Amino acid sequence: MSQSRQSTIFGKRKEPHTVIIARGDQIRHFTVRPWMAAVAGSALAAVAVGYLLATSYLVLRDDLIGATVARQARMQQAYEDRISSLRAQVDRITSRQLLDQQMMEEKVGELISRQQELAARQAKIGPLLDSAGDLKTSNDNTVPTPAPRPDVRAGLDATTHATLAGFLPDLRGGSANFSAADNADRLFVSINQSLRSIEADQMDRLKSMTEKAYRTADAISNALEGAGLSIAKGYGTSSVGGPLVPLDQSMQFDAVVDELDEALTALDTVKEKARQLPISNPAPGKQVSSTFGVRKDPLLGTPALHAGMDFRATTGSSVRASGAGTVVTAGWNGGYGRMVEIDHGKGLTTRYAHMSKILVAVGDKIEAGEIVGRVGSTGRSTGPHLHYEVRRDGKPLNPLTFIKAGKAIAGLI
Repeated sequence: MSQSRQSTIFGKRKEPHTVIIARGDQIRHFTVRPWMAAVAGSALAAVAVGYLLATSYLVLRDDLIGATVARQARMQQAYEDRISSLRAQVDRITSRQLLDQQMMEEKVGELISRQQELAARQAKIGPLLDSAGDLKTSNDNTVPTPAPRPDVRAGLDATTHATLAGFLPDLRGGSANFSAADNADRLFVSINQSLRSIEADQMDRLKSMTEKAYRTADAISNALEGAGLSIAKGYGTSSVGGPLVPLDQSMQFDAVVDELDEALTALDTVKEKARQLPISNPAPGKQVSSTFGVRKDPLLGTPALHAGMDFRATTGSSVRASGAGTVVTAGWNGGYGRMVEIDHGKGLTTRYAHMSKILVAVGDKIEAGEIVGRVGSTGRSTGPHLHYEVRRDGKPLNPLTFIKAGKAIAGLI
């Protein structure tokens, strides 16, 4: 079907647009097809849209850039805040760790100080314990020796570091094992209690030894006084007053040690004075055949004063000095036969008579128990025996009283 026919059938035919350009004698015709118009319109529309978009971008570019920068700044700030928070948390954990370590070192240092104090005390009371002799009980010299300890100044040792690691915070998780810290605290408390117990036990034992020393000195003095031998104790318990000066723990320990030293010195003085007295048995184990006092004279059969006591013994048996002193007579002395006389000081002398042999000389220094001669029957005697006298300022005393006093304190001196 022809185009004209189509135009007739479907309506009025449209003629294409024609553009005529005349220039001088030249005339040009341009036919504008519909598709060309569509293309041109589309191009114009695209250019317009592009222009509008470009204009909008130029106008809004600063705002967009600012928004982007602000968003990046917010993100960076958030990151920095997070990093700061983590750093603060790490600093707190580290500070807590350092604080816990410092506390641990202080506690270890305190324990070391306590141990050193105990060691110093042991060194101070050691000589006193050695000189206490029989006053010590089985546990008086068993003061614990301080165990090896970490040097805080050089840093904690591996064991302490391991202990610290058990309860210091975990930096990765930010948590702490407080149960381990509590166990460490309980350990320190237990050790402190143990050290305090040792210190208290030391004090109690020192006080007990002091009381024993004074009681022993009193027992020796009382026994000697009962025999008429009064000795100066050199100590007393009376106080005359004065300002009150409170004692701290170290001063109290020093005071107790000084008191023990004073008590031991007093006891040694009393013992030394007792050893000077004629209180030992001059013929130990021998039977007494005649006592001090009035008796029938063995030769005349009449009553007479027996100025000493006789010990029945075989010839040649040992005669021992009853106390320390100086020999003032050693030789033949009338009815005494061979006799030794010892001066014990303070007017006290002892005589050992009828000996078969003398083993000392005038001027010799004699100790208690030392052999001065042999039993015999020289002089006015009816048989071998030892005649023993004790005199004060030349006046005869009953030797049995002195021997009894010596037996009473034999285990104390």
